[in-house]
Amino acid sequence: MSDKTTTTPPSATTAAALPVGLLALLTVTNALNFVDRNLLASFANFLKPELNLTDTQFGLLTGLVFLVFYAVAGLFMGMLADLSHRPRLIAGAVAVWSALTAISGMARGFISLAIPRALIGIGESALTPSAMSLLADRVHPSRMGLASAIYYMGVPIGTGAGLLIAGYLGPAIGWRNCFYVLGAVGLVLALAFLFVRDPRPKREAQHAKGPGFLVQTRLLGDALKRSPALVATICGGVALHIGIGAAQFDQLWFVAERGFERAHIAQLAGYITVVAGVAGNLFGGFIGDWWQQRMKSGRPMMLALLILVTMPLALAYRVVPADSPFFLIGMGIGIFQLAAFYGPTFSTVQELAPPGARATVTAFYILCLNVVGLGIGITGAGWAIDQFRDAGAAQPYTASVLVFTAISALAIPAFVLAGRWTKRDVARNAGG
Repeated sequence: MSDKTTTTPPSATTAAALPVGLLALLTVTNALNFVDRNLLASFANFLKPELNLTDTQFGLLTGLVFLVFYAVAGLFMGMLADLSHRPRLIAGAVAVWSALTAISGMARGFISLAIPRALIGIGESALTPSAMSLLADRVHPSRMGLASAIYYMGVPIGTGAGLLIAGYLGPAIGWRNCFYVLGAVGLVLALAFLFVRDPRPKREAQHAKGPGFLVQTRLLGDALKRSPALVATICGGVALHIGIGAAQFDQLWFVAERGFERAHIAQLAGYITVVAGVAGNLFGGFIGDWWQQRMKSGRPMMLALLILVTMPLALAYRVVPADSPFFLIGMGIGIFQLAAFYGPTFSTVQELAPPGARATVTAFYILCLNVVGLGIGITGAGWAIDQFRDAGAAQPYTASVLVFTAISALAIPAFVLAGRWTKRDVARNAGG
């Protein structure tokens, strides 16, 4: 994966140039990241009854148990990525989380699954801050939205692949063996990053200890103070992730309240997630970059309009019967909408972050998305499902996911403000 063009600054490249090899490796790794991260949700109908988990416990395992460690460690990993050799950091992180994924397959109950899941969060937290920082050093700003979207194609591909693994391999070899196999795959992939060069000069990567972390903290604080657009982008992402978090219960919802067979719906949802998710990623990347160049507002404004149009459809799909043609269409639209989010917002964060603290600011953004957004969505939805069930609700999963999906509509005004302020803040930052 060595690349002779690694020292070329993005300002010197053409707008059409993308570091294809690096981008492909990072995207594949991000896909594996999301396969592993969503394994519990993908195998919900297999492992939840075997381990005798309540919905609250399942929500904790896919929510706060993982997310708190992932997001808090991620802030330190982001700072470390700004101060160290990023490909080697990624290699170590992939190896750690893959080994822990295999160990998760040995779980016998809530505690024995919670411990490796928490530690997996620490390993996975290093990837995206390092990856986005690497891409920002290699990609022309006019193409950063597309590069971010391609990298984040790993989300629908990984999530969909996890569902397909659950649907096809789960019944054949069992969920535990699937965990073992995926852990082994990750250990092999980690080796590839040992051959990737870091384009940042060595003198900028030799201060990973001591006061360097304090400097990164100050740069993060300054970035948030100087850029209202950055703060609004973060708030919009957090709101949207509340709905994404509640969707972690979808596999249970499909089986319990829409009558699907667990392997069949995992397969079906896997295909739809990959197709609609990749389409959404590419749409967000291409149209976001086009919007940034042609319109007076920034990329988040485009995203606000997209959510405004698709949110009613995403809500309606939750209440129609499973045999309605609109059911699968609505599922695809909801996935498309969520996938389109990544390119516009992560490229905006890179534009608004100081060059020496891009990974740090990205890690803070991820911390907010996960601890606040997904933390509220997953853990809150699990608690709400148990409460609705105790109250005698006929469809507790449906009631809960509708509430949290509606809350996620708060992303619309946040992205409107971010879109209005983005270009002004970028110009202000460029002027010092």
